[in-house]
Amino acid sequence: MTKIDWKKYFIVFLITVGLFLTAIYLSNYFGNKKIDQIKSIQDKIAIDILSSETQFSLLSELSCNNISDAVFSSELGELGNKLEWGQENLGNKDELTYLKKYYSLLEIKDYILAKKISERCKVKSAFILYFYTTVENCSVCEREGIVLSSLRDKYPELRVYSFDYTTDLSALKAMLQIYKIKDTELPAVVLDDQVLTGFHSVEELDAMVQKSFKLQEVNPTPTTKKSS
Repeated sequence: MTKIDWKKYFIVFLITVGLFLTAIYLSNYFGNKKIDQIKSIQDKIAIDILSSETQFSLLSELSCNNISDAVFSSELGELGNKLEWGQENLGNKDELTYLKKYYSLLEIKDYILAKKISERCKVKSAFILYFYTTVENCSVCEREGIVLSSLRDKYPELRVYSFDYTTDLSALKAMLQIYKIKDTELPAVVLDDQVLTGFHSVEELDAMVQKSFKLQEVNPTPTTKKSS
């Protein structure tokens, strides 16, 4: 009869458990580190927006020539990307849900500031509101998000504010009521106060952006002169 080497199996078991626990520890460590980074960015954004509000309060004494894109937080996009990473890799942690709500509030605040400055300085702001939900409940929402990301890359002046319809936030619910957005009509895009529901291709939205905002695309393709 072959004698079973239990000691060997026990050592293998300990090594396997050790590797498993190490993997869990590293995953939690880097996950928590990423959340700390998100918190750091959100704090900076909060300061930037507070500064923007203060600057807007001084508009009555300042020339509109002093107002530029610098009054808006340039890191909203970075925070959004990190939150997206967190959702995909960390799951629906309570802390992540809180940060997502805070991010949505910052977006709404930034949007309101953009409208106020636009009215005060008689400058047409270029922004889009995008309402989406989970892939399970909206098969084309992800595709629409990719379309809007490509437009944002093409037009640096265009600001796209994205909102998860399911976020439990009173301010967001107020926006949904204002624009009459329903969960059965997602994705929904608000472009120049026009509400568009369902999927729209990059060509469709590009034409609307051009018509509404007359933006200059980044690094446009030069036109080739015809030889005579």
